[in-house]
Amino acid sequence: MNDNGQALDRRRLLAGAAAASAVTLTGLAVATTTGAAAAAPTRTGSPLVARDRVGAAALRAPDGAATAVRIQADFHARLTAWLAFWSANSPRAWSTPAHLVARIEPAGDALVLHAIRYRRDDELYAGFAAARRDATHLATLASLHHHFPSVRSRPDGTVRVGDGPAGFTGTPEQVAFAVAACRELWAEPAAAGRWTAHAGRALARAGQPADAASHAGWAAFTRISLRRGLGTESYE
Repeated sequence: MNDNGQALDRRRLLAGAAAASAVTLTGLAVATTTGAAAAAPTRTGSPLVARDRVGAAALRAPDGAATAVRIQADFHARLTAWLAFWSANSPRAWSTPAHLVARIEPAGDALVLHAIRYRRDDELYAGFAAARRDATHLATLASLHHHFPSVRSRPDGTVRVGDGPAGFTGTPEQVAFAVAACRELWAEPAAAGRWTAHAGRALARAGQPADAASHAGWAAFTRISLRRGLGTESYE
């Protein structure tokens, strides 16, 4: 009887150990799976949609051909709002943009801008041209920084724009734009470490005093720089 009891106790111990091992292994498997999923998150963008226009502007490839692109729906909506903003702050003699010359990247969440064309007296003119490094170039950069978090001017003058909500985050591209705008649009001798005071003077001159590095101040600074660069308003 004692032997049977000992055997039963051993069986119970072994069964308990096996159950504990199974729980432990299951826990490890769950933890490993969960950890792997956390370590490799998947990026879920909005659906790709086919578009041949941004707002009223027909999309054109850099070679001039009419083009339809696959683009993320939310990025297309932001581009539409941006182009309407650019147009609303352009000179009255300019039509709404007729052509947007650009290349959309394969993921549909970034654009490389080459030109914006408008009509005047039935002729097409470039309100922005990548190769033309003038006030309109900085003005268009200002409009893009107003609407997007990632705006990078490339060596050939084209501008890469990445999707996302707008706002000042202090990226090198934002600071470089602010310094250039202060110097070339506002005649303020700004430097990378001291640009906010100079941008603040530009804002005060426009009757909109604010900290240019704040959300509201950045929006105001990019707006007045757009208007000054396109010649819509001088703020003198």
